[in-house]
Amino acid sequence: MTKPVLRGLVITAFFAVVAALLIPVFVPRPAFIPGFAPPPDMWPRTVAIAGTALGVLALIAARLRPEPPEPVEHDGSSPTRMTLRFAGVVAAFAAFLALVPVLGFLVAGMALTAVMVLMTGERDRRFWIVALSIGGPVLLLVFFHSALGTQFPRGIFKPFGF
Repeated sequence: MTKPVLRGLVITAFFAVVAALLIPVFVPRPAFIPGFAPPPDMWPRTVAIAGTALGVLALIAARLRPEPPEPVEHDGSSPTRMTLRFAGVVAAFAAFLALVPVLGFLVAGMALTAVMVLMTGERDRRFWIVALSIGGPVLLLVFFHSALGTQFPRGIFKPFGF
């Protein structure tokens, strides 16, 4: 089994287990939510179903892609490097969780987005890295605040928390 096929199987299995086992079948609607509003389990279920569909799509794409005859050159990703990168991602998320109450979601989200983009190894497109790191959390905050009325932690930067 090739690595892309295994990746598609793991993604599909993960989101299918989340959709089938971790999200309860019936989540009672609290009395303060109006009848026309979506139920509380809508977004977790939507993400789990979309993740399952994307995993199936990755699996299909991996099966349809012709296999290379031989690995031509080594891409430089040793198991040690990948383990360190994974540890860096875990540390970045831990730092994000620690910084959200202090700095607020917006600033901590900007830092997390910048670190995640840099962890992929992308260094050439600096304008896009900065634009994504600033624009992504701002758009996310504006959407959730304006469209859904969701409040995020503001931290010490109260004017930027909407």
